[in-house]
Amino acid sequence: MKPSPDGRPPTGGDRPVALITGVGRTVGIGAGIARELARQGWDLALSYWSAYDGRMPWGVRAGDTEAIAHELRGLGASVAAIEADLTDPATPERLLAEAGRDRPVRALVLSHAESVDSALLDTRTESFDRHFAVNARASWLLVRAYAQQFPAEWHGAGRIVALTSDHTVGNMPYGASKGALDRIVTAAARELAPQGIAANALNPGPVDTGWMDDATRDALSARQPWGRLGTPADVAGVVAFLLSGPGGWVNGQLIHADGGFSAP
Repeated sequence: MKPSPDGRPPTGGDRPVALITGVGRTVGIGAGIARELARQGWDLALSYWSAYDGRMPWGVRAGDTEAIAHELRGLGASVAAIEADLTDPATPERLLAEAGRDRPVRALVLSHAESVDSALLDTRTESFDRHFAVNARASWLLVRAYAQQFPAEWHGAGRIVALTSDHTVGNMPYGASKGALDRIVTAAARELAPQGIAANALNPGPVDTGWMDDATRDALSARQPWGRLGTPADVAGVVAFLLSGPGGWVNGQLIHADGGFSAP
């Protein structure tokens, strides 16, 4: 069977399922993507990891996961929220199995990240290894598990989008692991092409989701041609296009959808 003209698989009227990782906060990029996909007719599986938020300056915001799920259900989506420790190499396969419990996952959006600032000279081995475990190894294992569960009859309807970043100076393990992620996505675009799966990396530039202080916000805004920072909604629209039928012709690309932040 072929996918329908809008790129959805032939599931007898069911909404397609997208797994979005890193959706633990209502203000996050992952939550913004989830809202847009719910509006466009997707059912959703969302992964989050409270222990990571607990280590970050914003902390764990009690009730955020439930609030996101409630909002998405109000938009017509069925929602499964799954707590997932991506430092554990056994987690990606389990996560895909839970996300695809009712029917296979049609799209994979990698929005999770380990990001703890440290420079070249003061990064600890433990931190370096954790960044690569979450941002690179887990992403590879998620892509692998996704491809393994993808039905042959859905050829042409598969989509992978991974959020990446150029931020490296002063955040070396994050930047290095995101560079590895970019190469994993490039490999997926070529190696999964026989299954009809398109894979792209998307760099949204600086998006203030609660991690910026006033000085950082002002400095980054001044570098934007439009004079404002990106929002989760800006990112979500691009992701939604890449997951669409026409978006499948974009494949193996590192896309800067950043309002011109990266323009020379």
